[in-house]
Amino acid sequence: VQLQAYGGGLVQAGDSLRLSCVASGRTFRDWDMAWFRQAPGKEREFVAAMRYSGGTTLYADSVKGRFTISRDKAKNMGYLQMSSLKPDDTAVYYCATTPRVAYSGLTAPSSYYFWGQGTQVTVSS
Repeated sequence: VQLQAYGGGLVQAGDSLRLSCVASGRTFRDWDMAWFRQAPGKEREFVAAMRYSGGTTLYADSVKGRFTISRDKAKNMGYLQMSSLKPDDTAVYYCATTPRVAYSGLTAPSSYYFWGQGTQVTVSS
């Protein structure tokens, strides 16, 4: 499966942005999916994850209440709705997917086999 993330851009603090992730090659409707981000000089960090069923979502504490992960299985798409953006949210955002993993592994980059190329989000103060 190939993933492509898009929708990033330059926004001001307090703005909203929606990232999209499209899958091709095979459907990922039965796989877990997640968003990660990586800021310059920092390690890739977990942002949000959604179980294949859509019934379970996880969020990093830093984005809880501001970001929402979702997916449209019919369109083979995943989304990350971001609101109340802060300068600290500036990073390259990656979508990722993998066949079902243990719940404890949902936040670990190493759990995900397939990654998109990343989309830059820059939040100015």
